[in-house]
Amino acid sequence: MQAGGSLVLRNEDLDRSRASSKYVSAMLEDLRWLGLHWHEGPDCGGPHGPYNQSERLMEYRRALDHLKSSGLAYPCACSRQDVLRALAAPHQGEDEPVYPGTCRPEIRAPLEERQHKLATNWRFRVPDGKTIRFVDGHFGAQEFTCGKDFGDFVIWRHDDLPSYQLAVVVDDAAMRITEVVRGEDLLRSTARQLLLYKALGWTAPAFFHCPLMRDASGQRLAKRHDSLSLTALRAAGETPESVRARFNQSQT
Repeated sequence: MQAGGSLVLRNEDLDRSRASSKYVSAMLEDLRWLGLHWHEGPDCGGPHGPYNQSERLMEYRRALDHLKSSGLAYPCACSRQDVLRALAAPHQGEDEPVYPGTCRPEIRAPLEERQHKLATNWRFRVPDGKTIRFVDGHFGAQEFTCGKDFGDFVIWRHDDLPSYQLAVVVDDAAMRITEVVRGEDLLRSTARQLLLYKALGWTAPAFFHCPLMRDASGQRLAKRHDSLSLTALRAAGETPESVRARFNQSQT
């Protein structure tokens, strides 16, 4: 790393349907082929391990317990379809719809143990009307308003696993991450995560969101849209240099 930092590779394997060891091996092979070299990770270890999220569940539970005791987390029995019906409008994008507050307690307070047992999901209580501002390394000044751009969001799932939002905040804090580079589709998630950092008493890293690579029709490249994987590109004769060049072109 030119700036003297360390690159950390983390295996986000909480989605059990995609947590096969063959996928992990393919990921590591693809990243090495692309020319990436990390200092810490599930294959090489390091001072901030373990690097598989499935091995870090106790840390996530401690964070959830802290949010519960602070009155910032509450149980929610609403499904995604329940939320959409309550909003009376179809949700077109991929982001979590704004929660209408169906299960939200009127008063912020720790919940009694009997109420804990009723939970299917747990949601984080956002401060309605508060504007979250941050400066992104690529897109510049950003702002999102709680209750308008996003609502109370899921931090613990009905299958007894943490959501993406909570897990990455806990991991980044524990691993002392100072800079996060990821796709522009997660800009709104950054606002949510900044609330979690503050609630948990942790310092947030700096963020740099990259424009997404898209096909000729403007559709984002993704497996769900049958986009080619790095493995397929390799088999088709692409080189690491050509793939990196495409990425660089997409950032201008």
